[in-house]
Amino acid sequence: MYKLLFISILLTASTMISAQDKTVKQVATAVEQLRKAMVDGDQQMLEKLADDQLSYGHSGGHIDDKKEFVDKIASGKSDFVTIELLEQSIVVSGKTAIVRHTLNAATNDGGKPAEVHLKVLLVWQKHNSGWKLLARQAVKA
Repeated sequence: MYKLLFISILLTASTMISAQDKTVKQVATAVEQLRKAMVDGDQQMLEKLADDQLSYGHSGGHIDDKKEFVDKIASGKSDFVTIELLEQSIVVSGKTAIVRHTLNAATNDGGKPAEVHLKVLLVWQKHNSGWKLLARQAVKA
């Protein structure tokens, strides 16, 4: 009897871990889609991934809403030539995911080449259509 109970608990825990791993992979995919859309200036993908209530905090203190965030990237005003994400961690709690990483990027804002090195916190929320970026805050690394 105890053996059956132990096996049942073990299988339940294994299923829960597997579901968590799948969810973490889904969030990681959304983060990668965002990274690529920012480099490509892909307005359609940026609009798809950003929640309507997006609060996008820059390391200098400025906060963009969804429209401002998408417009800056899609217009090239904020031009990411490359983005490298390092030391990424993802924690999922229900329909919310917290992502932290280091972002190293080459930029070309206003025709001025530069580099940025940031620590970033992303908050993603699960919707029927997939994971959407609800909030982002960056600080200089």
